Amino acid sequence: MTMPTYYRAERAGTLYVPETLKAVDEGRRAQLSPAAADKRRIALLLIDMQVDFIHADGALSVPGAAEDTARVVEWIYRHAGAITTIAASLDSHLPIQIFSPSWWANAQGEHPLPYTVISEADVKTGRWHPLYETEWSRTYVEKLEEHAKKQLMIWPYHTLIGTPGHNLMPVLYEAIAYHSSARGAQPVLLSKGSEPLTEHYSILEPEVKLPGKGTQNFNHDFLALLANHDEIYIAGQAKSHCVLETVSSMVRYNLPGLVPKLRLLTDAMSSVQHPQINFDAIADEAFERFRQNGLTLTNTQAALA
Repeated sequence: MTMPTYYRAERAGTLYVPETLKAVDEGRRAQLSPAAADKRRIALLLIDMQVDFIHADGALSVPGAAEDTARVVEWIYRHAGAITTIAASLDSHLPIQIFSPSWWANAQGEHPLPYTVISEADVKTGRWHPLYETEWSRTYVEKLEEHAKKQLMIWPYHTLIGTPGHNLMPVLYEAIAYHSSARGAQPVLLSKGSEPLTEHYSILEPEVKLPGKGTQNFNHDFLALLANHDEIYIAGQAKSHCVLETVSSMVRYNLPGLVPKLRLLTDAMSSVQHPQINFDAIADEAFERFRQNGLTLTNTQAALA
């Protein structure tokens, strides 16, 4: 299909006021059939495609994310008539959380720099000590290593609720608004990551389950919503963290027939770059294992399965 008149590929990584009115008007004029009538139900899951991860000056900018965004936006426009549901997660943080510099200090009272790894041994030896929830913080790093999770990483302050970095990229918001108008389908927006006591890479569950939280420890309703589709396409940031852990959750809590529905758009996600850790290789290894269990690896240029 022809791209909407307001769409400019070069704006994929830039900030501007989304042209929502134009997107809604052009979507309505596209005269696509209503999503409610779809016999083949297709979901697009967009993971944390927010300013802080995609814009070059974002607090946790992922190299390649702007180009990923352009590809997934154009994929949405090309397949708007086939996409039943667009769901987008929003990484949503507060200034004081267990993975923030503010939570930890050394003997000199200095906070750790972003990308510092804090191990169980670091806490036991006093190299780093928690300033909040002391007992839980010690338990937390133990549980991470006990369950072979990533060690606790201190991140730059990012996607803070109320800041511009929390927003979806404007070019993506326009595409979502276009699809919503064209198909008569509200987007599903999911906030995650505001619990101070745990990391929350997966959009479905925290890294460490919290005592007494019950259903908050796994979002069964959202997974069921996705599973009520014939195919689930997945894109977002970062491939190495929130995309990987979300797919891992889906595989681990496999509803009957879910994994064969998953379609990973591999050219619409990129990995966090770290000087010592090859996060991209770790993600590729995991996705290959999932592929052998039924996950489909595809890209934005391939035909719908």
